[in-house]
Amino acid sequence: MEGLIPLGKTDIRISRMGLGTWQWGDRLMWSYGKTHTDRDLREAFQATLDAGINFFDTAEVYGKGRSERLLGEYLREACQPPSAAPLVVASKFMPYPWRLRKGALCSALRASLTRLNMVRVDLYQIHWPFPPVPIATWANALADAVEAGWARAVGVSNFNPAQMSRAYEVLAKRGVPLASNQVEYQLLNRRVEHNGLLDLCHQLGVTLIAYSPLGKGLLTGKYTPEIRPPGARGFTVSKARLGRIQPLIQRLREIGVAHGGKSPAQVALNWLIAKGTVPIPGAKNARQAQENAAALGWSLAACEIARLDEESQKASE
Repeated sequence: MEGLIPLGKTDIRISRMGLGTWQWGDRLMWSYGKTHTDRDLREAFQATLDAGINFFDTAEVYGKGRSERLLGEYLREACQPPSAAPLVVASKFMPYPWRLRKGALCSALRASLTRLNMVRVDLYQIHWPFPPVPIATWANALADAVEAGWARAVGVSNFNPAQMSRAYEVLAKRGVPLASNQVEYQLLNRRVEHNGLLDLCHQLGVTLIAYSPLGKGLLTGKYTPEIRPPGARGFTVSKARLGRIQPLIQRLREIGVAHGGKSPAQVALNWLIAKGTVPIPGAKNARQAQENAAALGWSLAACEIARLDEESQKASE
């Protein structure tokens, strides 16, 4: 297991990859209750711990709070050796348009803490930069949460460079560092490279947390124009797109063979780590959690990263 890294400019240390829990409780997108049960998720959680991964990300909206409740339950039952790194738990506040007052954030955080059965969350994030409430208002509310002792560190999610800079400045005036920005980033979506967000995160010392790092399963190699993703995911991708990404999948397979038989998913996750980000793939069961963890402990060569960059560009055209 690779060593831990700082979360932004805080004293919190996290594994180079985390576990995302969007799939925990979500029936529409992820078919919770059909493709995976609470027992499967408990086993995924334990397999993640066994692999030395200590970073878990959830949100109040995942499964309408069920993700937080399940994570809280598994945390209470966690079987972890004394020498293991402390677990780091992150959650998120959704700025619904009817949440108009700054105090709504701390109220939502307290509800999340109840579901998680925690007195303090390690990282609390604004889920989206939604109007009508200004970013500065919510950033100040994050600082309030830190001062109240309900959050150790704070971050944002889905913020573009200008929005992140605004949150960073407001928090800095309160003496609170912006620890992270959680955004979609993977070989099929490299927007953060093109709009300057990745570079800005590196410049400011903000950890970029990459969600949907496997493109909602497209980078696993399981899907082709003839085999589409199940459920709602199948409606979000066309047969033509599935055809365009096959050369990239083949490149992932070839590189994986050169590294002792790594899967396309493991190569795709390692590519994100090489870019200086922290991917948070999901896991519906222990097998998926173990496969995710095998993306750690080795590194792509610079020439392999360049080939993947080139192939991913073609797949996105």
